[in-house]
Amino acid sequence: MTSIAIVGAGPQLGLAIARTFGSQGYDVALISRNRAKLDDLVGTLTAEGITAAAFPADVLDRDTLTQALKDAATQFGGIDVLEYSPVGSFGITTLTAPAGTEPSHVEFEMNFQLYGAIAATKAVLPAMREASAGTLLYTTGAGSIWPDPHVANVNAAAAALRNWAMNLHKELASTGIQAAHVGIDASIGVSVLAGVEAARPEQISPMYWELHTTKRDEDELVFKLDAEGFPRG
Repeated sequence: MTSIAIVGAGPQLGLAIARTFGSQGYDVALISRNRAKLDDLVGTLTAEGITAAAFPADVLDRDTLTQALKDAATQFGGIDVLEYSPVGSFGITTLTAPAGTEPSHVEFEMNFQLYGAIAATKAVLPAMREASAGTLLYTTGAGSIWPDPHVANVNAAAAALRNWAMNLHKELASTGIQAAHVGIDASIGVSVLAGVEAARPEQISPMYWELHTTKRDEDELVFKLDAEGFPRG
């Protein structure tokens, strides 16, 4: 039996990743804060013939996140793939320019992005090491690679996660475990920033399957849209 745990699962990219792996026979563990939304996603996937279950947890609560992943591993007989892509809610995440950034602005984002990813990884990596197999995938916006001064604090934390994920890739080389970063240079579903094209989630999700299967030597894939709106990466 094979399974994927999606931390930060939602109705856009998370659902698309779940469908991509679920269509290949993977069980899907969905993790995010909102139980009602998770139940809706489980219902959608179940109707499509995909085995899925909800494990509510907030990435800022390390103990709850760790327990959710342990519960998912128990239910599905292990976790073969971890995908980490929580998104901050408007009104919770404060966006700051570089000169206006306070340490607290970055601290929240570091807790949300980097520290949450580390906690999730520590929950699943020991079993992957024992099996000499597994995949660890971490998602950020492309500001982790090409910074945008309008969201300097978010970019700083995302860049830290990207750096950590790529270093993890190096550390795990030759262990049978893949770690990689996915940078998304597009809005998802609806364009929210001027000059940034919106991509459909199903255009992005195949990249995760590629990293898990045919591009295991890669430490990063970046999704972009060309001038005609077609994906390139």
